[in-house]
Amino acid sequence: MKTFFITGVSSGLGRAFAVGALDAGHQVVGTVRKPEDVATFESLSPGRAHARLLDVTDDAAVVRTVADVEASVGAIDIVIANAGYGVEGIFEETPLSEVRAQFATNVFGVAATLQAALPYMRQRRAGHLMVVTSMAGLMAVPGMSAYCASKFAVEGLLESLRKEVASFGVHVTAIEPGSFRTDWAGRSMTRAQRSIADYDELFEPIRAARVKASGNQLGNPVKAAEAVLAILDEAEPPAHLVLGSDALRLIGTARAAVDEEIRQWETLSRSTDFADGAQLATN
Repeated sequence: MKTFFITGVSSGLGRAFAVGALDAGHQVVGTVRKPEDVATFESLSPGRAHARLLDVTDDAAVVRTVADVEASVGAIDIVIANAGYGVEGIFEETPLSEVRAQFATNVFGVAATLQAALPYMRQRRAGHLMVVTSMAGLMAVPGMSAYCASKFAVEGLLESLRKEVASFGVHVTAIEPGSFRTDWAGRSMTRAQRSIADYDELFEPIRAARVKASGNQLGNPVKAAEAVLAILDEAEPPAHLVLGSDALRLIGTARAAVDEEIRQWETLSRSTDFADGAQLATN
């Protein structure tokens, strides 16, 4: 039996990951924002489902919560930093306060969770840090600039962190879901008010399509949980776990476009070296 620490288990993928782990016989400490959600979560598996009230934007509270779990529940084997939400809106129309709030939860909330758990895992020379980013951390769409920026930031954090902790037996995995049948595009999304008509033609069809698709997405949260559980015992788990055929397609297309553009401008890129750069590179 492994001990999971999962942030944001009240609904969505966080709830699916927690239920999947519990059904597999593991122990789960899940964080919730509302007091009434504590008993609801713990009733899923009395004795193995433990709820903690936590706002991941409160750095000190995150540290206290992880320390309490280590002391009172047991050593944390797997962290799934899942808590997050989406801000939808054209960049020019999105207040900077909304951008900051997006980063406070999606980036700094993740950073706080990982920093709180990492010392215990490093000392034990074992553990698995997982973060739910998004396909939007490897590709971007119009009308989601704040959200995509936050997920790109987390992807960069994980790329560096992975290299820092590899020798300690601590694994780092970015979970990159596509569109899953959760309430992410419903009540879990904040929508910036429209104000600039120039963007109507581009954005209004995108917003309408997203609202229409909510509740009918391709991805199955239960299968997402099964996929996450499937990598737990891998000696070399994936650095990137892409979930969903839509995510595979969209990420692949976006990355191919970047690779092609880099090749197209390679000569200009190389022209910025000092003339003796080639000689230095061979020394």
